[in-house]
Amino acid sequence: MVINMFNVKLLTIREENDLTQKEVADVLGVKQAVYSRWENKVEIIPLPKLINFCNYFNLSLDYICGFSNNKNINLNSNMIDRKTIGNNIVKFRNDNNLSQKDLAKFLNTTPSTVCAYEKGKTLILTSFAYQICEKYNISMDWLCGRTK
Repeated sequence: MVINMFNVKLLTIREENDLTQKEVADVLGVKQAVYSRWENKVEIIPLPKLINFCNYFNLSLDYICGFSNNKNINLNSNMIDRKTIGNNIVKFRNDNNLSQKDLAKFLNTTPSTVCAYEKGKTLILTSFAYQICEKYNISMDWLCGRTK
């Protein structure tokens, strides 16, 4: 399950760096209670905060997601760009011969939501990005424009 993978990594990395939840929450610009919900399986960390977490600790999203044992990353960009993510979703979808309707059905959402992701109007949800990367064996770092 998506939420279990993130919470384990968030907790482990925080403890490996001898930081409190409050200290990590401050880095991410959230309250300690919010960070605690991510670490304790209550909520999934939003993609911008997950990327900020990875940037702060110089980690790959693929490592955090459990897709790779390689912690380090050679960043193409450490910024979130909805258009780049949208273009990568289109590329992935086309490479896999999926329509927007097919992808929407897989994600249990609407084609208009997929369209909004692809046009960069809306940032894809962390759980949707994770599901795509897991099922189709693609890099979360690539999908999010962090690597080429």
